[in-house]
Amino acid sequence: MRRKLSENYKRVRERIAQSCQRAGRRPEDIRLVAVTKMVESDVIRMAVEMGMEDLGESRVQELVKRAGMLNEHLTRRRKLDPDSAPAEPRWHMIGHLQRNKVRPLLPWAHTIHSLDSLRLAEDISAEAARIGRTYPVLIEVNVAGEKSKFGIAVGAVPHLAEHIIELPGIRVVGLMTMAPLDDDPEASRPHFARLREVFEDMKSERVVGPEFRELSMGMSGDFEVAIEEGATMIRVGRALFEGVV
Repeated sequence: MRRKLSENYKRVRERIAQSCQRAGRRPEDIRLVAVTKMVESDVIRMAVEMGMEDLGESRVQELVKRAGMLNEHLTRRRKLDPDSAPAEPRWHMIGHLQRNKVRPLLPWAHTIHSLDSLRLAEDISAEAARIGRTYPVLIEVNVAGEKSKFGIAVGAVPHLAEHIIELPGIRVVGLMTMAPLDDDPEASRPHFARLREVFEDMKSERVVGPEFRELSMGMSGDFEVAIEEGATMIRVGRALFEGVV
């Protein structure tokens, strides 16, 4: 199991490097978020041992449970062998976030990719202020306009950003999208390109500040295209954990 995970990780890293070479970018500028959905806790521990520093979950309950178990394991490791224990990973909330789940999520999350309303932003801000933390957030954009997906319309993005940019406890650091499912990775390209256009327009029009530099887009089937179109974060599950779980 460890060997298969190591092979998968190496292959994903190679694909990232190749995509960056085609796009004239640096692999170190791409953050790989390992999506741990359906992965057992021992596999998550192995992934962290191999150097996967960013982990993603789409459900609050699972993120909280897995983050807590991993934290307990790493705390024991640091007590027994502090020199070899890996660093605590950063947990990313990548799925739809309900307002009533904000409080249990925030103690464990590092970054929220799925901000999609002013009311949710206000709830995150209030809870962040209460516990004395500040969270990087990305606005989720439904570029394709799919009714089955969450996220706001392209035209509403600057307006939402203007309303939340000054809220305490959150930093608006970028945009996120999910392309429609398709066997052909090239089908995702126009959606990723459109999000990049919105991203660049917001920066040039100074709707956002200098911390606005992240584009979270691309999954196992299309992350190479996403990198070519400007992704700084890719959310990869199947390509990393296939044959391991």
